[in-house]
Amino acid sequence: MAYVVTENCIRCKYTDCVEVCPVDCFYEGENMLVIHPDECIDCGVCEPECPADAIKAEGDEGHAEWLDHNRTFAAQWPNLTKRLPAPGDADIWNGAPDKAGEFNPAPAPR
Repeated sequence: MAYVVTENCIRCKYTDCVEVCPVDCFYEGENMLVIHPDECIDCGVCEPECPADAIKAEGDEGHAEWLDHNRTFAAQWPNLTKRLPAPGDADIWNGAPDKAGEFNPAPAPR
């Protein structure tokens, strides 16, 4: 079972999790990260590193729908293998309700 990035990552996009991933399975969008579920080895080291508490096991109740989201966008976005600074307003967005409407499907600009 893989880990997935969920709604609270939207507009926060902290990358602390990326730094500890042993298999580099994170992919970067304009305003969110995702985990490629077929590359994730289910080690769990990323989950406690996320300041937004946005990483969950795919089978956790209420988070299964994020599996398809992560798989879809991991196939479209560039791989991220290093920690980057969080957006300037990340702390404001952390924990904000109903962030799905803020999601931007564009890949991270490079």
